[in-house]
Amino acid sequence: MHRRSDDEVSFDPRSWVRKTSSPAKTAAEQSSLSRSSSALRRRNLVMLGAVALLAAGLVVGWMAWRAPVKSSRPAPAAGPARVEGLRRTFVIDRVQDLAAALVAEGVTMERAVRLGLAANEKLNAAPGELRVALRFRPGQAGVVDSIELRRADGSGLLLRGDGASGVEAKPLASDRVVAVKVVRGEMDANSFYSSAVAAGVRDSLIDDFAAAFAFDFDFQREIKPGDIFEAAFERQMDGEGGVAGSERLVYVSLQTGAKSRALYAFQPSGDAQPSWFDGNGVSVVRGLMRTPVNGARITSSFGPRLHPVLGYTRLHKGTDFAVPIGTAVLASGDGVVEFVGVHGGHGNFVRIRHKADLETAYAHLSRFAPGVVVGATVRQGQPIAFSGNTGLSSGPHLHYEVIVGGAQVDPMSFQLNQGRTLNGQALEAFRHERDRIDALRAAQNG
Repeated sequence: MHRRSDDEVSFDPRSWVRKTSSPAKTAAEQSSLSRSSSALRRRNLVMLGAVALLAAGLVVGWMAWRAPVKSSRPAPAAGPARVEGLRRTFVIDRVQDLAAALVAEGVTMERAVRLGLAANEKLNAAPGELRVALRFRPGQAGVVDSIELRRADGSGLLLRGDGASGVEAKPLASDRVVAVKVVRGEMDANSFYSSAVAAGVRDSLIDDFAAAFAFDFDFQREIKPGDIFEAAFERQMDGEGGVAGSERLVYVSLQTGAKSRALYAFQPSGDAQPSWFDGNGVSVVRGLMRTPVNGARITSSFGPRLHPVLGYTRLHKGTDFAVPIGTAVLASGDGVVEFVGVHGGHGNFVRIRHKADLETAYAHLSRFAPGVVVGATVRQGQPIAFSGNTGLSSGPHLHYEVIVGGAQVDPMSFQLNQGRTLNGQALEAFRHERDRIDALRAAQNG
């Protein structure tokens, strides 16, 4: 067996000590070795601390990645125990995310898991977002006093208990209440949009307001500054007084120097959606809409005019609406598509037959809506195409025609018979809804 000499390197750490030849030299080297060891221990402690901080950061990052929580407040910073009775609100994507969200809020893993399992069981693991209201027990940091979980419709679940000694689960009925807000205003010199927004009408409801009067008013020619409008819209309020979900118009009125109109939204039994009726239960819907495009400005009316492209005077057989290219063009009434394609100076063109002797036509279109082909059935207000600048056109606009017995007539003066009239039980239900809305309007208007 080979014996190691004193100069050879050993792989046994116990032998890694330099031998000395004199006691004096050994003491000096021992002192130096002691100082080196202390410095080494300090460096090791610093490195261990850095590693620990890095590991802690990775754990926090992993938890955040595993359980994203949309909170209405900033995430709590590390620090002292929570304030007594602190209430937190946030939203989770699904009930299965509750446990991870509770851990992020300072609840122990064991308690969070118990509470999460109880919620998951009672809500049957149903998908969908949940609004969470979390309240901590006073004086006990990280101990839950109650958890309220609400679905989009306001129903949900109330959990009580900290999860360690048991959990009490109680179903919650919807906390939504329906409220009606009434706003009144005057038309300014700019536009109905600016007038309505200034009065307090949400911009998402302005198109619905204008559409309610599509059969009765020409917003470009008949509406003047100083005209009075009123809107009542219904909205759901949650238990905290916040608006929940979208709002919908239930009443609109418009009073000009020449006429006035008040309409109520009502959905008769069997109808797919609400419609507008006057105070007597007569539908505003007639055979044709006055304007087949929203937000339009009339640039040329029916009658003789100097053609802007051809340069000579001839009969203008329709009404021109100035709108940006790509604006949705709506079928002005129920009917069947008779023509789709290029039609001489009309460019891209659609013609719809509504009755045996009644048609409408739409010209200078940029493109056609999907499904609009010859023989297709269309409904009033359905997008059939998009405005453009094709054919003999001097700028982006929609040319609209009403054709009676094969001859064009003025679309702005043409009127059909009034819409359907409610009767029987439908009329009785309408009157009840009308009276409810009027009572709410009177209460707010003083």
